Amino acid sequence: GIRSLLKLSERVSVVAEGMDGSDAVGIAEESAPDLFLMDIRMPRMNGIEAIAALQKAGFATPVIILTTFDDHELVLKGIRAGAMGYLLKDVSLENLITAIESVHRGETIVQPAITETLMRGLHGQSADFDSLPMPQQLTNKETEVLRLIAGGYSNREISAALSKSEGTIKNHVSNILSKLGVRDRTRAVLRAIEIGLI
Repeated sequence: GIRSLLKLSERVSVVAEGMDGSDAVGIAEESAPDLFLMDIRMPRMNGIEAIAALQKAGFATPVIILTTFDDHELVLKGIRAGAMGYLLKDVSLENLITAIESVHRGETIVQPAITETLMRGLHGQSADFDSLPMPQQLTNKETEVLRLIAGGYSNREISAALSKSEGTIKNHVSNILSKLGVRDRTRAVLRAIEIGLI
């Protein structure tokens, strides 16, 4: 499984493993992991309920949802619950490790295939968003950065792609979040899709 895959990398270490979401709070108390990798569908308590249980118990440990399901409703529920990353289980080891490192740095990661699912689902519901106020207009560079975020790129990768410093990209991301009125990159992508920016 995922644990044996992660053992192939020296960049991460697995400190605990649970049978389902109901083990999350106990693991947080006993092992204090830097982050959780969690399936969205598990027996007894699913990933979304586990995120809520962690938050209720006072833990702010970031969660990456790792799943075989790319249903946009489930993705939205996971993101709204507070997941910081969303990856399909067929993700490569290198991309998984990169995502773990990005989330550990405070970034949010959504795999491009999932972003496409979200876009298809949300474009189908566009009538629901007619009443949303339009945010401040993004600059061309901010829009370009936002599209790369939607593509699942980290700040470092965006920095390399645009030949700009990582600090400059962080400033762009900060401006994007502020203008869209959201608190993280994942919600920025959702908001941009909702209002037709991307």
